[in-house]
Amino acid sequence: MAATHDKVLLITGASSGIGAATARLAADAGYRLALAARSEARLKALVEQLGGPDRAVAIRCDVREIEEQQAMAAQALAHFGRIDAVFANAGMPGGEGGFSGADPLIWRDLVLTNVFGAALTARCCLAALKDSRGHLLFTGSAAGRFVIPGSMYSATKWAVSGMGHGLREELRGSGVRVTLIEPGMVDTPLFDQPPAYALEPDDIARAVLYALAQPPHVDVNELLIRPTPPIADS
Repeated sequence: MAATHDKVLLITGASSGIGAATARLAADAGYRLALAARSEARLKALVEQLGGPDRAVAIRCDVREIEEQQAMAAQALAHFGRIDAVFANAGMPGGEGGFSGADPLIWRDLVLTNVFGAALTARCCLAALKDSRGHLLFTGSAAGRFVIPGSMYSATKWAVSGMGHGLREELRGSGVRVTLIEPGMVDTPLFDQPPAYALEPDDIARAVLYALAQPPHVDVNELLIRPTPPIADS
């Protein structure tokens, strides 16, 4: 049986993939959970798996919309009375075709979801995190560490890295910690055909729980998680 405590973790993009895997591991670690995503039906099913409304709440939220993010934070606070950690995880891939051939409307969705959405999550939850001296985590990417030719997705993840480092400096002395979780290729619904050696969502969830589990005087700035390359044929 899972241990229980009063800490509350809010996760965006929680209905599948890394978000859902993190929710399950966090529930096992005793967290109460505010789960946000656009798919309310999948969130409600996950809430039931995690122990019902005493342990988790489903919040329908499109991270591109400031009013919905404000309502998300307010609903989490109304339900649990506090927010101790926030995992700004919602994101999308895309932008095939490079800067000369991609559909610019897909760029708009990428930037609004991966960058603007993550920034809004931080903005709407910072007051609660300052009150709890809590922890803010972002899903960045290995793609935010090196250049992928023509990739707007990579550019958005570079922006998330910059956001995390900038927020850490802004929050210095507040007691709020900031961690960038930077996965390589992960086998999630975001990708149609990931390679056989891709990471699993649970691999990233364990990294999130590792960062959360550190004592208050330890600030894990970045966790870069890559799959082990396949063994070469002899």
